[in-house]
Amino acid sequence: MPRTSYAIALGSNRRHGRHGSPDRVIAAALDALAAEGVTIIRMSRVIATAALGPAGRGFANAAAIVESDLTPPALLALFKRIERAFGRRRGRRWGPRVLDLDILLWSGGTWPPFPRTAAPGQLAVPHSQIAARAFVLDPLLPITPQWRHPLTGRTVRQMRARLG
Repeated sequence: MPRTSYAIALGSNRRHGRHGSPDRVIAAALDALAAEGVTIIRMSRVIATAALGPAGRGFANAAAIVESDLTPPALLALFKRIERAFGRRRGRRWGPRVLDLDILLWSGGTWPPFPRTAAPGQLAVPHSQIAARAFVLDPLLPITPQWRHPLTGRTVRQMRARLG
């Protein structure tokens, strides 16, 4: 597969024994991605956001534009491996976590390719909740305001404006 671009989300709301505070966890996660051959093109600032659901404490959230020759499923597998290396364990949905990495958008359009047949719980790009989450769009907006959602045609700027 040729090198493609991804918009990704990074989040943390728990300290890490070696990396420290959630904002340092995000920086360390980017270093881990780079060590695996993912090129970091642009990085947002880290923003503090309130927790959703039972996560308890607020999150540090960021977004990045990266390039990789990995397919979306292979990049997701890398994300899961890095999350585990940072101490993330399977647990309660919406719960606290040391590290959360998500694929938001892909320069290849949608995954799976049309017809879109991702089963519940399987990878779907663009991220199914991107347009509804200010904590994702706020850090993404400054680094790629014109990237279009491949299904709706709306830009990141338009999606954020629709949230109010």
